[in-house]
Amino acid sequence: MAPTLQSHIAGRWVGQDAAQPLCSAVNGKVVAHTHAEAIDFAEAVDHARRVGLPNLLRLDFQQRAQRLKALAKFLMERKEQLYAVSAHTGATRADSWIDIEGGAGTLFAYAGLGSNELPSGNVVHEGPAIPLGKKGGFAGTHILVPRRGVAVHINAFNFPVWGLLEKFAPSFLAGMPCIGKPATATSYLTEAAMRLIVESGILPEGALQLVIGGTGDLLDRLNEQDVVTFTGSADTAARLRVHPNLIRNSVPFNAEADSLNCAILAPDVTPDDEEFDLFVKEVAREMTVKAGQKCTAIRRAIVPRQHLDTVAERLKARLAKVVVGDPSVEGVRMGALASHAQLADVAERVAMLREGAELVCGGADAVRPVGDGTAGGAFFAPTLLLSRQPMAHDAVHDVEAFGPVSTLMAYDGIDEALALAARGRGSLVATLVTRDPQIAARVIPEAAALHGRLHILDRESAVESTGHGSPLPVLKHGGPGRAGGGEELGGVRAVKHYLQRTAVQGSPTMLAAVTGEHVRGAKLIETEVHPFRRHFEELQIGESLLTHRRTVGEADIVNFGGISGDYFYMHFDEIAAKETQFGQRIAHGYFVLSAAAGLFVSPAPGPVLANYGLDTLRFVKPVAIGDTIRARLTCKRKIDRNRVDPSGVGQGVVAWDVEVSNQHGELVASYDILTLVAKRATAA
Repeated sequence: MAPTLQSHIAGRWVGQDAAQPLCSAVNGKVVAHTHAEAIDFAEAVDHARRVGLPNLLRLDFQQRAQRLKALAKFLMERKEQLYAVSAHTGATRADSWIDIEGGAGTLFAYAGLGSNELPSGNVVHEGPAIPLGKKGGFAGTHILVPRRGVAVHINAFNFPVWGLLEKFAPSFLAGMPCIGKPATATSYLTEAAMRLIVESGILPEGALQLVIGGTGDLLDRLNEQDVVTFTGSADTAARLRVHPNLIRNSVPFNAEADSLNCAILAPDVTPDDEEFDLFVKEVAREMTVKAGQKCTAIRRAIVPRQHLDTVAERLKARLAKVVVGDPSVEGVRMGALASHAQLADVAERVAMLREGAELVCGGADAVRPVGDGTAGGAFFAPTLLLSRQPMAHDAVHDVEAFGPVSTLMAYDGIDEALALAARGRGSLVATLVTRDPQIAARVIPEAAALHGRLHILDRESAVESTGHGSPLPVLKHGGPGRAGGGEELGGVRAVKHYLQRTAVQGSPTMLAAVTGEHVRGAKLIETEVHPFRRHFEELQIGESLLTHRRTVGEADIVNFGGISGDYFYMHFDEIAAKETQFGQRIAHGYFVLSAAAGLFVSPAPGPVLANYGLDTLRFVKPVAIGDTIRARLTCKRKIDRNRVDPSGVGQGVVAWDVEVSNQHGELVASYDILTLVAKRATAA
């Protein structure tokens, strides 16, 4: 008897009685059943608000990033358990790698982003603060804070693990408890991943719940602090977007919908060029990876008319070598569609496409899968269609067969190629294959208006390219129009989607208290102890040092030029310098930085271990021979990354605000200096 899947709601597994059977895509045998019990979504939402949210907000950005990293490691150590289950979805090992290890990799990526780009605490300051008055007593800035709501993530069937984790990672980092709802057809793999997550004990209680089956009245129970994200068909996205409760409460809704992505072979590429074969390879790969069941797959291959038949011949030859069948059989390169329902849908849509396109290869009856029992599987042959007059047929731009299907389209001139790309009415991604940078400069800005991501492929990038269809954690995933109009991933941008941005106005002192960062004009803390003598936990935001003065002489400029090799005329040619806007020789900007460091450093060994960078550097006014400078060093921001050195001593990052001024009190240089600062050693 196949097992009954369970939802994980309010800290317990729910479901005993079998309901809908879920079949193996490879042989048609029942893998699992959904559960018949109805989910109490009032309890699920209450648990997220009452338990999950407080637990998440007891942690800060840095601590949540650590939890993501630990969870990624845990899942990677147990990935083979997921690979075994994934085989039932029809995925090959390479397909499952994208889903399983890609999901864990996304957790790793967001753990790193959180650690490197987000502060300690739960307030992100989007500075700098802006003066709003003439006397310096009134300023404004922006902060980002957790929304204190629930994130509902509704996912597609094609990536049961990655789909859950790529949405969970940024929302967890942002402090939002999540309720994940995978597509039913492959939910047995998502449930297997969820069981590992629960087993790990890494996540705080209430941080993630899992729904097997329908969403019932879940969306009716959301309020203005919540967020809904969806991945799937454009039709379903359109229905969810107008849900009355989401509209009534202005609940943010982010959709990532399947789209008619394209690849354009530029007119400069000939059949003898390496790029020609790269185009063919990329189209074939996107047709066969995950059996073409990717929202980013190439559905329309746009080709110069003079090369249309050559591309068709080479693609047909390449696809003929693809062995379709049971992924466990050696040599199989493409598995099955995820379900028999998906098989029927693809066959129906291919029939619609063939009304305006000819068949090059494949089709519903062309598949001969290898492996025992595959006659009961959901296999479909790689199918290539060809449209010689694509501007005259709507179906190729409106109908998507979500499987191993692509249509070649002829174009005459680059303007027509762009017009064909635009007929998709908004796509997640497009690829341009060209050798000519000028063509890229012509095509990309125009194509960008209707695409979320653009991939330029040539022989140089091909060496390291991750490919047309690979969304990456650091780059935006999403697209306009038919693609849903939403955004996912994109580095720290994705985290900010789950935070509330608010403008704050007040005195600099009050803004500093709110943001947890020093704001210029705020009250300073000046003590007899040099700030560089303080350990990390002893330093206070706003602790400041005003240095002694130093007068810049000609010898300083000459010596710095000799050491640095910088003999720029503004520093050494008095006649030429007089003819500039400055009217005289001036000191090197980097000399000013070096001199400022000499003014504020404390040279003896101490808690400050290293300076590893400067941010926001600006040279505001020139420093001339005879000018006198001084510096103010202020503790601006502290980030506790909860790390220790090899000897077990803790460390934190401190950002210092540096203001260098001249004898008139005018700002001449401004920047942040980043240092690694030791914590006090604790007794063993």
